[in-house]
Amino acid sequence: MSVRNIIKSIQKIMRQDVGVDGDAQRIAQLCWMFFLKIIDDQDQQLELIQDDYRSPIPSDLQWRAWAADPEGMTGDVLLNFINTELFPKLKEHSVTGAQNSRFRIVQEVFEDTHNYMKSGQLIRQVINKISAVDFNNLAERQHFGNIYEQLLNDLQNAGSAGEFYTPRAVTAFMVDRIDPKPGEILFDPACGTGGFLTCAIRYMRQKYVKKVENEQSMIQGLRSVEKKQLPHMLCVTNMLLHGIENPSFVRRDNTLARPYISYEASDRVDIIVTNPPFGGKEEDGIESNFPKHLQTRETADLFLALIIRLLKVGGRAAVVLPDGSLFGDGVKTRLKELLMEECNLHTIVRLPDSVFKPYASIGTNLLFFEKGEPTKDIWFYEHRVPAEQKAYSMTRPILIEHFNHCIDWWGGIKRKGRKENENAWHVTVDEVKARNYNLDFKNPHIIDDNYGDPDELLTKLNEAETKIVALQSQLKEILGEALLR
Repeated sequence: MSVRNIIKSIQKIMRQDVGVDGDAQRIAQLCWMFFLKIIDDQDQQLELIQDDYRSPIPSDLQWRAWAADPEGMTGDVLLNFINTELFPKLKEHSVTGAQNSRFRIVQEVFEDTHNYMKSGQLIRQVINKISAVDFNNLAERQHFGNIYEQLLNDLQNAGSAGEFYTPRAVTAFMVDRIDPKPGEILFDPACGTGGFLTCAIRYMRQKYVKKVENEQSMIQGLRSVEKKQLPHMLCVTNMLLHGIENPSFVRRDNTLARPYISYEASDRVDIIVTNPPFGGKEEDGIESNFPKHLQTRETADLFLALIIRLLKVGGRAAVVLPDGSLFGDGVKTRLKELLMEECNLHTIVRLPDSVFKPYASIGTNLLFFEKGEPTKDIWFYEHRVPAEQKAYSMTRPILIEHFNHCIDWWGGIKRKGRKENENAWHVTVDEVKARNYNLDFKNPHIIDDNYGDPDELLTKLNEAETKIVALQSQLKEILGEALLR
């Protein structure tokens, strides 16, 4: 059976279980099972290579010990083992030994994870399906990785869980324009399910990783933080599927909880690619970690302030921000002023409001900037939905090919030879300052429809309504005369 069919059959089985409610719980349930199977497959390979290797999973809790046998425990016995032994022990698993970072991953993944399934018989059926996948087989793991991406994409339909997923076309485009290299420190301070990380890994492996040292240098440069349990677990599993044996760089934490001024030179990074949560408010007290003039409860604003501070001189960033960040005032104005003083905000790609549907239907923007020199000019590029469709949707999502026109216009990594066209225009820093740092510049090459003078239109409307009333009166008279005959 193909991997895709295995996943479909697993989802069909899980839909029969009364304990699993909706896509988010189903994916979370699948994920902790995948995690333990992948870890065990990796362990068996590492045990052959390293004489002193020690698994982060206690021997009695390893997949091979309780799950691998298709005729092993099932029903209430299996359910009781998972709920009273497996989960409690992994949640309290001690972090000791030379490989403690890999040990810590297991503890963090299971810290707030739950077993939602109520039927031990159905759990056994799911386990047997998962056991059929060999994650040490590179081709099989890569194919499964593609299926996993589709599972993550399903989160867009999973209510609030959609906030964790950025369309892969968007992440791939942003990473491609940033051009990360092994040896550079790449950081995503709100990594969600790891979309930017996986895109960066694929990009560097295809373009720059030629030797084992390149791979090691790439992995050593990865940094990420995720606040919430579900996306953290999904991200860690995503890293394992992409051949990362020790994804301890995916930390479970709140990047904003650390005082702004405590980030020093040693914390600076070369690259930041991220889609910080927007539209939400941070918990009480978080804003006090920031300087007074930058204090706000709005998450996206706090992340932008932190991103500016965390970049090294010469560092570069690509950040997703909503339209409100462009035209907002108050703290938003001060943030934009800070951004343009400390960084060269060289490009803003404006996306249509259907890119993040159905989770969100608001206009978003991709901001590209480099730290070290102030902004002089900003290029805007308006990305449009293809002519053959009205909007992006779940069935017709944005694809990386849709960015080809923008990539052709970009002018290479050094952005040379850019020209204005129907989608592209530029503004000077003086124009921005004259608008009090309002960056909501509309495409000057699009002429708004002229509907005429409002007063004239109102007069014509009143005249039309008067004629309608007169015609109604005439019709009543005609009908009345006809009834009297």
